[in-house]
Amino acid sequence: MARAFQLCFLLVLFPVLLKAQAETATTAAPAPAVNFTLDFPGSEPEHYSIQVQDDGKAHYESSGKVAPDADEIDSFHLDFTASLEFRQKVFDLARRAKYFQRDLDSHGKNLAFTGKKTLAYKDAQRAGMSTYNYSPDPAVQELTGLMQNLSATLELGHRLDYYHHYQKLALEQELRRMDDMTRTSPPLEVQAIAPILEQIVADTSVINVTRARAQRMLDRATGR
Repeated sequence: MARAFQLCFLLVLFPVLLKAQAETATTAAPAPAVNFTLDFPGSEPEHYSIQVQDDGKAHYESSGKVAPDADEIDSFHLDFTASLEFRQKVFDLARRAKYFQRDLDSHGKNLAFTGKKTLAYKDAQRAGMSTYNYSPDPAVQELTGLMQNLSATLELGHRLDYYHHYQKLALEQELRRMDDMTRTSPPLEVQAIAPILEQIVADTSVINVTRARAQRMLDRATGR
């Protein structure tokens, strides 16, 4: 009788233990991630960091003036989902750059300072981090450009949100400037700022030409 009870108890307990072990394993092995940080006093923003995980989760944060006429330093945080194409490119470049497990900086003299940049990688098997001003590595150069272009898109969304709340007439100039930029350098990951674009499109107090520009950006982001 006692042995039968023990057997039943173990049969009930075993699946619980397996589940707990699986959850512990998941917790212990976070998704592989690439991080990029830039510090550049005097620029806008002066500081920002981007994390992209291979499961698509991404996080951005920055500090600086949201707009030239803003009175205070602002902190901006955004969680979004990176597209499959973007994150595949990011992780491929990280692989080509040997996961930043070496010194990436050129250490060249008389180079203009373009900001203190740090690239970092971490997964369950490896980790690497390096800080640089300029890197001669083509993969690092391309990855730096990707991250800077992504920041430009996310900061556009930040400014649009600010102007939508405090200075709606400035929305047209900001969106027109972005329209001009797309002819030479298409913005990256526009879907990340889709919520503010949708708010502008839906706001009948915003002039029609501005709403139309916002709609065109949304259409390009969704391939419509």
